[in-house]
Amino acid sequence: MYDAAGLQLLSREECMQLLRTAAIGRLVYTDRALPVVHPVPYVVDGETVVLRVPEGSSTLVARDTIVAFEIDDIAHDLSKGWSVMVVGHVTEVVDEADLARLRELPLAARRHGRPDHYLVVDLEVLTGRRIP
Repeated sequence: MYDAAGLQLLSREECMQLLRTAAIGRLVYTDRALPVVHPVPYVVDGETVVLRVPEGSSTLVARDTIVAFEIDDIAHDLSKGWSVMVVGHVTEVVDEADLARLRELPLAARRHGRPDHYLVVDLEVLTGRRIP
């Protein structure tokens, strides 16, 4: 299937496969009624995207909201590429047992000496497009 712009629509399975190919994505949220796009390290964990965010990060304002999360790989001349977007609720993980499990995931960190927070985005809406 193709959209009105002639881009190939990707299945949920294709989107999930592509989500597993990158380590940095863009979290899209609002802060004081303004849009914000912030690059964040992530990993797919079941039906969620797990983000590792440093203490003091402006990204923490996204807790308990609905966000978008996006990754892509598009050639500069637009000859090929793809994009995947997630929309879902984001929550901060605070349970120690859950945190212990998430800390074991292969998730990049900046090693800045401050504690990290783990945010989880539910994969409520998952869409993707590819340049044919």
